[in-house]
Amino acid sequence: MIDKNKLPVHVGIIMDGNGRWAKQRMLPRVMGHNAGMEAMKKIVIAASNMGIKHLTVYAFSTENWKRSVEEVNGIFKLIVKYVNSELQELIDNNVHINILGEYDMLPQDSVEAIDKLLSSTAGDDGLTFNIALNYGGRDEIVKAVRALYEEKKNQEEQGVFIEITEDDISRYLYTGSANHDIPDPDLIIRTSGEERMSNFLVWQAAYSELMFTDTLWPDFTAEEFEQMVEKFTHRNRRFGGRKEEDK
Repeated sequence: MIDKNKLPVHVGIIMDGNGRWAKQRMLPRVMGHNAGMEAMKKIVIAASNMGIKHLTVYAFSTENWKRSVEEVNGIFKLIVKYVNSELQELIDNNVHINILGEYDMLPQDSVEAIDKLLSSTAGDDGLTFNIALNYGGRDEIVKAVRALYEEKKNQEEQGVFIEITEDDISRYLYTGSANHDIPDPDLIIRTSGEERMSNFLVWQAAYSELMFTDTLWPDFTAEEFEQMVEKFTHRNRRFGGRKEEDK
């Protein structure tokens, strides 16, 4: 049984394996993404029911533009499909949606669907569901530094002593107080057997607990998710320090 007092506040998921899932079944890759969307729906509800406050999924990276036009267009069409089919259930479950990334570069119908998703769930105060879309961790840091530079440059012109801290940079990240004020992820899960971060929440994941599973994302179940969260509750997190009895 999961100790509710030790739940991760924020869980990030790198949803990997859609293409391989489709290939194993001799299906088009977009069918794997469609199956992955169904898995995502189940995990969102599971996280909400467990009492997790923030869930962030890696939906489309800045590097994913390198994929075939057919696959990229298929992913964008799924966004519209997701909003049309799931919006009411998200509202009913009090799920609040955020987008991390520059989604205005997507096709117009996708942008309009996302705008509808954001406005319709803006007042919800349950699970905060962050979708990393056209997102890259390094790109996020570069944008944050540029914004911080403009702020500090104005201060310098006014004769104020300039000092840059970690909190300054964090403020201007997509997750920061200048945007949504989302805490750093406690736990990051990656499916499909790969064991790397792939430019996901690079700054925020400095002290995240990492877990990997061989399960391809479309086959990832609420039960496996709960097992990994339960395993997290037994992790000893020291954030670079040591427990008193070990000193």
